[in-house]
Amino acid sequence: MSAVTVIGAGLAGCEAAWQLAEKGIDVTLWEMKPIKRTPAHHVDTFAELVCSNSFRAAGLSNAVGLLKEELRRAGSLIMSCADATAVEAGGALAVDREGFSAMVTEKIKNHPHITVREGEVTAIPAEGRVIVASGPLTSDALSENIRQFFGGAEYLNFFDAAAPLVSFESVDMESAWFASRYDKGTPDYINCPLSKEEYMAFWERLCGAQEAPVHGFEDAGVFEGCMPVEVMARRGVDTLRFGPMKPVGLKDPKTGKEPYAVLQLRKDNSEGSIYNLVGCQTHLLFCEQKAVFSMIPALKNAEYLRFGVMHRNTYIDSPRLLDRWYRARKDTRVSFAGQMTGVEGYVESTASGLFAALAAAAEIRGETLPQLSKNTAIGALSLYVSDESVANFQPMNVNFGIISPLGYKVRGKQQKNLQIAQRALAEINGFFGIEEEPACEGEGEKNEDNN
Repeated sequence: MSAVTVIGAGLAGCEAAWQLAEKGIDVTLWEMKPIKRTPAHHVDTFAELVCSNSFRAAGLSNAVGLLKEELRRAGSLIMSCADATAVEAGGALAVDREGFSAMVTEKIKNHPHITVREGEVTAIPAEGRVIVASGPLTSDALSENIRQFFGGAEYLNFFDAAAPLVSFESVDMESAWFASRYDKGTPDYINCPLSKEEYMAFWERLCGAQEAPVHGFEDAGVFEGCMPVEVMARRGVDTLRFGPMKPVGLKDPKTGKEPYAVLQLRKDNSEGSIYNLVGCQTHLLFCEQKAVFSMIPALKNAEYLRFGVMHRNTYIDSPRLLDRWYRARKDTRVSFAGQMTGVEGYVESTASGLFAALAAAAEIRGETLPQLSKNTAIGALSLYVSDESVANFQPMNVNFGIISPLGYKVRGKQQKNLQIAQRALAEINGFFGIEEEPACEGEGEKNEDNN
């Protein structure tokens, strides 16, 4: 019998299974695809990126950039596959969506200590060490079983959305140009400008577009980090121009000036044949998506390879239910990982899976539980989701606000964040026995998008 059962082959589940297996611990990894899918899933491979293909900012002056570097030094499977399948994305780390998922799947299925089982798990196993990483789209049966496991405690939930994908060959490059914001790095984004008149017409049509019915949906239930573009638009005429369609740092080579508004497209695969509409997560009807986005000159004849979709994400009240090692307070043989714990984002989900696995491995081996302090991004995340003093718990991306401050003043936000990062990586190096600090890339870069 395997020493650990992992439920769910998403980012957190695959990372957890890999970390345990690399320590010689046998793992049974359960995944309900391809036998059963949720409406948001499109492929049968593991670690599917349901929303964006971006892992967000690459630089150490950004908290998610620090978290990625910590994971690299911890031997993260997800980060190694992301780096290996990266596509150009300016100051962000974005991946070839299908290539990334295929690589993770191949490595997991070929590990000698991992046994993959296909099928839906409807209940937490009554015996043995378990890591539940079934994701925010956990099936109804397992979701109800988890609720009962916690004594009938109510789940929390919010709504999440994905952006449309278009083919590169269908983008009118006579009305667009390649560039990264402020001309930083390589010119990786396709920039689609709009004049004031074009923007106003687009905005008015977007605000009045018909949404697809989503049971129980209200604007207030949407996670701010994945706000549908139509919801943002309804907040005010200039909301998009200060958000996903901001023109700052993007000069149109035809005029030498910044346009009134700009929609950016980011490469979604290594071949550059597919691009996604950055910041345009939506749950409009498919026909409405085509009508609205076709009002942008560069997309007037766009071929949509996938329309935007919306789904409900479910998470548990972790501060009341989990400890700092992602273990259930009521039964520490059962751990949880991924977005269902309230960590929001691909990298954060990966970090929770890694840390939950390190704790499980330590228990199995009779070792001291891993101690990563609030000085590190990994440690700060685990302490945030288990902090019983947190009121009105909501999903959250990693940020420097949850990491311990330096305790002394440093001039400039970027320099302060870099010193926090250096302190964190020194602790990570000590924890994992890294004698020489690996080279860090992307220091000081800004994120190009909000996904």
